[in-house]
Amino acid sequence: MIIAEIGHNHNGNIRLAFEMIQEAKNCGADIAKFQLYDTDKIKLSYQSRYYELKAAQLDFKQTKTLKEFCDNVGIEFMASVFDIERVGWCEELEVKRYKIASRSINDHALIAEAISTGKPVIASLGNWQGPELPPFDLDYLYCISEYPAFIDPKSFPHTFDVLAGFSDHSLGCYWAREAIKRGAKIIEKHFTISKTLPGFNQKGSADPTELKDLVRYARQHERGMQF
Repeated sequence: MIIAEIGHNHNGNIRLAFEMIQEAKNCGADIAKFQLYDTDKIKLSYQSRYYELKAAQLDFKQTKTLKEFCDNVGIEFMASVFDIERVGWCEELEVKRYKIASRSINDHALIAEAISTGKPVIASLGNWQGPELPPFDLDYLYCISEYPAFIDPKSFPHTFDVLAGFSDHSLGCYWAREAIKRGAKIIEKHFTISKTLPGFNQKGSADPTELKDLVRYARQHERGMQF
């Protein structure tokens, strides 16, 4: 499963979000993913990136529009939900699955709400500090919560037999490929149509050429072609 994490790379421009969805579909991604949050619940106005996140904050009407566009072009819509209200949004829109972002991995009430829908839940472990996995039956992704992320080869999982996959914020797609080689079943790669767009996460995102190459690599690997 290849997730094109558009996140807030659209900067609040819905036409740009449409273009990103179409490009993700053209590249062969399975899912186009966004982030649903209330900026004032996760940031104070004087903190870094507050205004960038505020500009990209989606309301329900915009979220519905993006979901409908995904349905029309034939790619699954998914979102990281940052609060219980936005789980309700996604239920109304009949999403197929949920994503719990690294910053929410310790929010047991939110996780329980997502689980209660009976749908699959994927969670990133970037902010998890425990010696064992969280006490929920979820699909967990290895993740370094930096933008862009530096991957320490010594800390990268040798196999993905326990973890379901990898949420990749690093430059390029080397580590996403490496995760596939080591057994990852889910790859979430941040995605942009241009790394020159404003935003702190653009440079750590794959552009269309990189995403298309990653998808091709994943499909070849599925067919038993080892590299």
